[in-house]
Amino acid sequence: MSTQKQGQSGEFPRIDFTTFILSISSAAFMGLGIRESAGGGSAEQGVAISPPDLELARQNIDLLELMLEKTRGNLSKEEAQLLEQLLFETRMHFVEALRRAKG
Repeated sequence: MSTQKQGQSGEFPRIDFTTFILSISSAAFMGLGIRESAGGGSAEQGVAISPPDLELARQNIDLLELMLEKTRGNLSKEEAQLLEQLLFETRMHFVEALRRAKG
């Protein structure tokens, strides 16, 4: 499979572990109601908040936790750090979203 962007050849780029866990974390952030808004910009300007789906967020955080558990000792240093950082960020945002939902 080619590494060209979709549209040029009709194929998607090859997915590696980093892309895979970034995809899962993106789904978790979407479940938390956090998504990148059109136009990007700074972190504050490029983020849009929508109503959360905490079940969806929890499921994707659980998937990240599963990946951490099942790949322990088999990841590069960079992959392990990225996975741990994504888990930390999604967990913290989950706690915050849960607090807002109850509050």
